Amino acid sequence: MSGKQVFALGSLSSNQKPAADWIYRSPHSGGTSGVERIEAFFHHAGYAMHRHDTYAIGRTLAGVQSFRYRGSTCNSLPGGTMVLHPDEPHDGQAGTRDGFHYRMIYVDPALFQQALGGKPLPFVEGGLSNDPRLFAATESLLRAMDCAIDSLEQDDALYDLAIALDSVAGAAATRRPVDYLAAERAREYMLGSLDSAVTLDELAAAAGRDRWSLSRDFRALFGTSPHRYLTMRRLDLVRRLAVQGVSLADASAAAGFTDQSHMTRHFKRAWGVAPAHWLQMLGPSVRGKR
Repeated sequence: MSGKQVFALGSLSSNQKPAADWIYRSPHSGGTSGVERIEAFFHHAGYAMHRHDTYAIGRTLAGVQSFRYRGSTCNSLPGGTMVLHPDEPHDGQAGTRDGFHYRMIYVDPALFQQALGGKPLPFVEGGLSNDPRLFAATESLLRAMDCAIDSLEQDDALYDLAIALDSVAGAAATRRPVDYLAAERAREYMLGSLDSAVTLDELAAAAGRDRWSLSRDFRALFGTSPHRYLTMRRLDLVRRLAVQGVSLADASAAAGFTDQSHMTRHFKRAWGVAPAHWLQMLGPSVRGKR
């Protein structure tokens, strides 16, 4: 990441502390506005008491991140999730002399409101949660800060996060009718667009359904998010082309990935091995064709 030092998750130790405090703002995806992602390190005090009209949701990567919130002092440790409600005053400082390293996403509550369809905004008591649903829902949003998130992936992740927040906050489950034809139109649109970027707005237009209802229905009908579905179909195309002897770089481009490294990251998340290793395991008839 330009302009700052980078540390692996949870690996910051006393002999690795950076010389100065820093804040890094992640590049914007060009998709949904109302989202900002940051990563930062502070030795001592980070922020004086302040408040903003967005959710602040994140995780401490190393150290102890202390903050005053709703009359109490909270101590965030690696492995949990911070959820600060809009317009609630809070500050931030190191809980130990080792400083603290963290990542945070700021989300316009209107985005969650759109996903929740008019339900009250979720409130997580105490500002801290160890619920695995929240940790999982923030993973893609907080995983790679040095590059922009794909627009469709970000919208999928925001939907997942809204639902996780709603569940963790104790909201009652509701049953809504689903629109199969709209979801199927979106699926067909994605299958015809494997070589190009796709946004949730484009899918909504193709489906004739609002973006968040479509996102909810797609999960209910096809068992996964639109972004995950599109990514897996692109990876299927990469595998077919690679087996036919197309280079991994060319297969990545044909399947709509930014570059080979972008494809490789998704390939490893899907199957647990790098694509080159996967090809080697297929046998001699394939190995010589890369």
